[in-house]
Amino acid sequence: LLTLVESGGGSVQAGGSLRLSCIASGYSFSTQMAWFRQATGKEREGVASISTGGGGAAYADSVKGRFTISRDSAKNTVYLEMNSLKSEDSAMYYCAAGNEYNPKWRGPLEKDGYTFWGQGTQVTVSS
Repeated sequence: LLTLVESGGGSVQAGGSLRLSCIASGYSFSTQMAWFRQATGKEREGVASISTGGGGAAYADSVKGRFTISRDSAKNTVYLEMNSLKSEDSAMYYCAAGNEYNPKWRGPLEKDGYTFWGQGTQVTVSS
């Protein structure tokens, strides 16, 4: 069983930056870690993902060039560096762990393949 705890959210003005952290504890055979977000009244969407095996990262088109996902295996932590924030980035951000061998897997930014979820951290960007 894996527990994920996010932190680092907050309120920032447009153009500002935030760094989210996700600490994982416990055990799971997870091959991918990802950040998702959900704005009020909208579907949860994938923002960025990274392979736990040292592979590449994937980003949603809306955040490419502004957000960077990284991980520190020694600390069991995944980060999301968010720069040039826009009001449309405002949402609850969730950390997730998944496995591409999951029969529900449809891609690194698709939520169905992710089994473990954190409680979320709120990001609010004011214009």
